[in-house]
Amino acid sequence: MTSLEQDLTPALTATVVEAFANATPLMIQGSGSKAFYGRATHGQPLDLAGHSGILEYEPAELVLTARAGTPLKHIEHILAQAGQMLPFEPPHFGDPQSTGGTLGGAVAAGLSGPARPWQGAVRDAVLGVTVLSGEGKVLHFGGKVMKNVAGYDVSRLMVGALGTLGVLLEVSIRVLPIARVQQTQIIPMSASQALAHLAEWNRSPLPINGASFHDDALHIRLAGAHSAVHKAALRIGGDTQEPTAATHYWQALRDHHLPFFQAKTGNLWRVALPLTAPIAALPLARQLIDWGGQQRWLWLDNLSDAAKIRPQAQAAGGHATLFCAATGNSMAPFSPLPAPLLALQQRVKASLDPKGLFNRGRLYPEL
Repeated sequence: MTSLEQDLTPALTATVVEAFANATPLMIQGSGSKAFYGRATHGQPLDLAGHSGILEYEPAELVLTARAGTPLKHIEHILAQAGQMLPFEPPHFGDPQSTGGTLGGAVAAGLSGPARPWQGAVRDAVLGVTVLSGEGKVLHFGGKVMKNVAGYDVSRLMVGALGTLGVLLEVSIRVLPIARVQQTQIIPMSASQALAHLAEWNRSPLPINGASFHDDALHIRLAGAHSAVHKAALRIGGDTQEPTAATHYWQALRDHHLPFFQAKTGNLWRVALPLTAPIAALPLARQLIDWGGQQRWLWLDNLSDAAKIRPQAQAAGGHATLFCAATGNSMAPFSPLPAPLLALQQRVKASLDPKGLFNRGRLYPEL
């Protein structure tokens, strides 16, 4: 058994059972690549980084099952050998030379890369999960094929829960074939022009699976059959980026390694908006547009602007998250929940984690 194939379920279960008996809070951690995301949490560390290994992979079935601590880089390498990929392009973050994020961390954070509007979010790809509850019980939800919907909604609840509902042990996930041809077009224009073009192209069956704007240029990634990509490139125009440089660009965008993200001055906000929302819908700031206009990243230095961004985003039909605070973990990274929704989330947590052991307060103080 290699270092990438370890089943720590017995040890993890024993730790949780003891913590349940003593009401000891637990802080679930993997590679630590997303430790900045969400509120700070405290407790006895529960390390899943070594709980790794691909358990099942059927390329013909487009399904992979792996332990939660399996590095994303390892999974992506295995998939690439079969000409396949994780459809939601999970961000790795951290040092490019490190092992990067894990499968469990990707599901727990629920973050998706540039292809998300066209290939789906994390929750769309999760078929089933095995979870360790707050009482130390190993629970199975969902299945390993799309047709098996028993418990599927519970599996999806784990996506974006940041470990507050239970310890992810295994994940079954849908994968996709890598497109035969990928090509990136770069078109100089203003942000308003970019949004207008994206709105127009969104109404057409173009093979787009990536669209971002910054530094006065729109980057469009086309993927599909050669003829479809060629025709789309002629319609869109611009200059074709060299393939290696294009691959580097989209990975750097996904993992926040572009110079825009490395500036790290002020607070980085992530705003989800309808494609039709104008640039003026948000405070004037350094801005990068992703997801074809539906995700916008802003650096805000002015505290008064930070106080305005949530109501402005809501007025435009979206929501804002304080993704990375200059002073460390924010006290309020996510938009406040309406009372009925908060009560529902509290009931769900109580059913899976009755003593509130896991990642206390990581999402909200009440959870």
